[in-house]
Amino acid sequence: MPNIRVCALFRPLNSKEKAEHGDIVSYRMLDSETFVFKDEKEEEIQFCFDRVFCQGSEQGDIYEFLGLPIVKGVANGVNGAIITYGQTGAGKTYSMEGPSIRECNEKQKGLLPRVVDGLFKVIKQSDEILKYTIKLSMVEVYMERVRDLFDLSKDNLQIKESKVQGIFVGGVTEVSISDTTEALQSLSRGIANRAVGETQMNMASSRSHCIYIFLVQQELRKERRSGKLFLVDLAGSEKAEKTGAEGKVLEEAKTINKSLSALGNVINALTCETTGRANHIPYRDSKLTRILQDALGGKSQTALLCCCSPSPENASESLSTLRFSARAKHIKALPHASAKEDEDTKGLQNVSETKTDACERILQKLSQQLKPEDVQLLEQLFILEGIFFDPYSVEEIESAYNDVTLRTISSLQKTVEELVATVDGLKKENQILKNLMRRC
Repeated sequence: MPNIRVCALFRPLNSKEKAEHGDIVSYRMLDSETFVFKDEKEEEIQFCFDRVFCQGSEQGDIYEFLGLPIVKGVANGVNGAIITYGQTGAGKTYSMEGPSIRECNEKQKGLLPRVVDGLFKVIKQSDEILKYTIKLSMVEVYMERVRDLFDLSKDNLQIKESKVQGIFVGGVTEVSISDTTEALQSLSRGIANRAVGETQMNMASSRSHCIYIFLVQQELRKERRSGKLFLVDLAGSEKAEKTGAEGKVLEEAKTINKSLSALGNVINALTCETTGRANHIPYRDSKLTRILQDALGGKSQTALLCCCSPSPENASESLSTLRFSARAKHIKALPHASAKEDEDTKGLQNVSETKTDACERILQKLSQQLKPEDVQLLEQLFILEGIFFDPYSVEEIESAYNDVTLRTISSLQKTVEELVATVDGLKKENQILKNLMRRC
C-alpha cells in the first residue's frame, strides 16, 4: 500500500432526514470506486476513491479493505494509521467503535474492536515470534490541549520527536494488554473519559479528536521488530447554525474547525509537495497535525475513511468532505519497517547523549559565575526545549541547541544592559544630590 488509501462512506439516512426529504439521496453509484454527487445547486460532480461504502455495506467490509492490511503491516514492523474524517453526525465514531465498544454483535463491531482482534490473531499465527508485547495509549486533543484519557490528571501533554521514535506524546500512560477482552476493558474506560456534548445534529457529539495508539514490540528468532498503529476518530466539522452551538459548545466548535482547517492546509501542502511546488508543510499549526505528521507525510501506511451524510440537506458539508478526500488521495507516503536497533541508531544515540553532556557542562560553567536561581532558570529552559533530558533530542538538534543557547545569551546580555543602565541612572541621581548638598 504505497500511498494513502482513501475511502468514502455514506451512512444510511436517519429518521430526521427521511422526514424532511424522504428517501432522496445526493449520490449515485457508478461502480464500487466511482460515484456522482449532486451538490446544493443540483450540479453533478464525479468522484473516484479506492473504495466507496454505502447503504448495504457491512462494518466487516470496511475493516477487511481498510484495516486488515494496516494491521498486517504493523505486525511486520510498519507503522500505520486509520483516520475517520467528516461532518459531525456523519458516522465517524460509529465506524470506529460500533454502537458499543464491548457489547454489540459481530456484524455491528467497528474498526477499533476488529483491529484489536486482528492484531492478536496475526501475531499469534506467526511461528517466528518468540515473545511480544502490545501497549495501548489513549489521548484526546481538546481545545488544543493533549489529554491522557487513562489519567485525567495529565491534561496538557507535550508532543515530542526523536530520530528513533518519530513523533510521540511525552509522558502518556501506556497500558499493557495481553488479549482482546483486556484491551476492550481498557478502551471502554478511556472512551468514558472522552469529551462529548449535545448539539441539534448529534445527541453525543465528539468535542475532541480521539487518538488510540498501539505499540507492538516483537522478539523474533533473528531480529527485534516494533510497529506503531494510530486509530484517529476526528471530531466533526460544524456549522453553528445547524448545530445550534452556544457558549462553551460554540468555543469547542471553533477550536475543532480551526484544527481541521490546519489539517486541510497540511493536505494541500503535501499534495503541492508531490508536484514539487511546496517547501513548508505546516504540521506545527495545530496539535492534531503535529501528532499526525508521520501518518500523513512520513513513513506510515495510512487509511482515510471519509464519512458523509447522504441527505441533500447536508450536501454542502458532504461535498467539502469529498473534496478534502480527493486531495488526500494524491499524497504519497513511503512506508518502511522499523526493526532491530542497528549501528546507525546506536551512533545517533551516542551523538545525542554527547549533546546532553554538553548542556550539563554549560550549566556547570555558568554556575561558577551566576546565582543558583539563574542556573535553575536556564536548566528549566533546556528541559522545556526538549534537549537536556531527552537522550534522542529533538528535530534538527543542532539548530535547536544553537537557538536555545543564543536566546539564553541574548537574554542574559539584555538583563546585564538593563542593570548597567539602572546603575548609571542611580550614579547620576546621586551626583545631583551631592551637588545640591554642597550648595546648601
